[in-house]
Amino acid sequence: MKALWEGRIGLIWSGLLLAAVLALPWYKGGATLASALAEGVAGRVWLLPLVGAALALALLALLSRDWRIHPAGAALVGAGLGWLLLQGFGIGLRGPALPGLGLLFPTALEGQPGFGWGAWLAGIALIGALAEVLAARGFCRGERFAAFAIIGIVSALSLFVFFPIVKLMSAAFVGPDGTLALTPFLTRITASDLWSLGCLTGSGRCGVVINSLVLGILSAALATALGLALALLVARTDFRMKRLLRAISILPIITPPFVVGVAILVLFGRTGLVTVEVAEWFGVRPTRWIYGLPGILLAQVLAFAPVTFLVLLAALEAINPTLEEASTTLGAKPVTTFRTVTWPLLRPALAAAFLLAFIESLADFGNPIVLGGSYDVLSTKIFFAVVGAQYDLGQAATLSVLLLTLTIAAFWVQTRWLGRGSYVTVTGKSDAGLVAPVPGLIKWAAVAAVVPFVLFTVGIYAIVLMGGFVKDIARMDMAPTFGHLWTAFSFEFNERGIQLFGSAWNSMITTLWVSALSAPLTMAVGILTAWLIARQDFTGKRAFEFGTLLSFAIPGTVVGVSYIAAFNVPPIDITGTMAILVICFVFRNLPVGMRAGIAALAQIDRSMEEASQTMGAGGGRVLRDVVLPLIRPAIFTALVYSFVTAMTAVSAVIFLVSARHNMATAYIMGRVENGEYALAIAYSTVLMLVMVACVAAMNGLVGKRKLGRRSTVTGTPHPAE
Repeated sequence: MKALWEGRIGLIWSGLLLAAVLALPWYKGGATLASALAEGVAGRVWLLPLVGAALALALLALLSRDWRIHPAGAALVGAGLGWLLLQGFGIGLRGPALPGLGLLFPTALEGQPGFGWGAWLAGIALIGALAEVLAARGFCRGERFAAFAIIGIVSALSLFVFFPIVKLMSAAFVGPDGTLALTPFLTRITASDLWSLGCLTGSGRCGVVINSLVLGILSAALATALGLALALLVARTDFRMKRLLRAISILPIITPPFVVGVAILVLFGRTGLVTVEVAEWFGVRPTRWIYGLPGILLAQVLAFAPVTFLVLLAALEAINPTLEEASTTLGAKPVTTFRTVTWPLLRPALAAAFLLAFIESLADFGNPIVLGGSYDVLSTKIFFAVVGAQYDLGQAATLSVLLLTLTIAAFWVQTRWLGRGSYVTVTGKSDAGLVAPVPGLIKWAAVAAVVPFVLFTVGIYAIVLMGGFVKDIARMDMAPTFGHLWTAFSFEFNERGIQLFGSAWNSMITTLWVSALSAPLTMAVGILTAWLIARQDFTGKRAFEFGTLLSFAIPGTVVGVSYIAAFNVPPIDITGTMAILVICFVFRNLPVGMRAGIAALAQIDRSMEEASQTMGAGGGRVLRDVVLPLIRPAIFTALVYSFVTAMTAVSAVIFLVSARHNMATAYIMGRVENGEYALAIAYSTVLMLVMVACVAAMNGLVGKRKLGRRSTVTGTPHPAE
């Protein structure tokens, strides 16, 4: 009976496939009734095999006891999916892209438009049917939900991550004459300006790869250490201003790019406030010390520490306090308990935080472009190779290969450091222990690290808040004004209601829509991916995990250019639409939710999920009712990071925005390029206030995980004599 019911579920996928080929417009911009069948009868006969496959699969699902294990079922699904891709990519807007299709289908010489609603729905239906076929044959131990999730995510990654990058990467092997060869790649990748160690030997500058590696390691190490200090003070001390500390630590992550760089220059530039005062006090000549590695490192640590803080805070809150309580009861000193119990359990979160900060540092574009000076890094070199005076796509592709190599190396080091140890602390047993406070020595060390960070952050944001409401902060014209704010967000009420006239309204509305759509999608896909990696065993898991990290490692500039190259022509011509912005953010920010979810799941025992499955719950219900309530901190981390990143990202979207769908960061970048710093800062202030309100709403929506732990001491344990 169960097999019969599961077989009938295939009717859903076959029904969707029939609707796609018989009732929905197949091409983008096509008429309502211009389905695949109608287009095929009208002359595009290459669509008729898809219609035949859909009809045959529906008939098989109706007549067969279980079409999923029928040999014809797998053949029809595979043939349908293969032909969908072959005809879509093989016949372009100007005719066949593959030799022989023109002879086989003469009308293909006229070309075809991009995919419409019918083609997209057909692809989804065929992917769902493929997951059913694989699950019936033992994939993921027959778990249909997990099989569909894996096949769906792999398909999405292949289309929106691997395909654009592979299309761009092929340019690394293209010579000046346009032919594919290995020599151009070897010439570019062995250039001395990439690998020079001159800065270490005192004979000149270091190469771009060395600069990027040094910056990435320093930035990740400092950001992780600072994030740990913040997390310990918030989660494990009686610090009275925890909410203020949490708010101050979150501010850098909700700040648009360029603004912090401008504020740092106002403070520490050659004519900056602090630089001038220090020069007068000590009688020295102001210098440009902020440009280069010091300035970029300062800005990156300020920007990435909140990300590591969120990851480590979620891990600290997930540790079972009964383990630390047992250590104290056995007579261990607080420092010993922290070193032998708390610290080892934090290793997955520490590794995840370091990896995220390292990859983010490699991909950072905004800070190096403002503060880099002569300190070249991979992201800026790629940007200028693409949009500079000498357009060199091959050089950009070669540098992207190097960046991927650094990412793979970081991923391997993280895996080796964690090893095969178990970090489970949340089980189905009692979890009502009292959270152990941080030892005094560690607490004061954390305070010593956090206080300068807080003071520096306050100084930066004092400049940001003030800069938008004075005439020209760059020239120290401090006359107060609201003119910049009114220029950006002017409006009026009349008989037609509220009318928006400010120059920034269009970009603000588009940014809110894109962020609101991409954030929950990013969180859902990221947490689902983490659950698949942590809880499912399937072939290719390592490659699956690396694939999710790939888009995070590629600089946003390369992602933007690769998206234009891949999605500016049929069959997927979505350039200039809001869809391409949402898709870009979903797959670029996916690793944050995934790594936070993996770190949280590493501390939850599988026995609770196994108990639910024993009672008959499927994979989807176990994920919804058992796992998600226990990893709410990770859900909040994924939501917040994906939302604010969509609101503040610039490197990728600068290539993808259009006149109709402009983004806030593109607008701000235009103002900075024009020297309108006050207008850019005023817009950024409004943007930050909007993000604070949205993050507070997310916090209330997600809520906190409740594990029944005590908040007060019910009995004083006596250490063993």
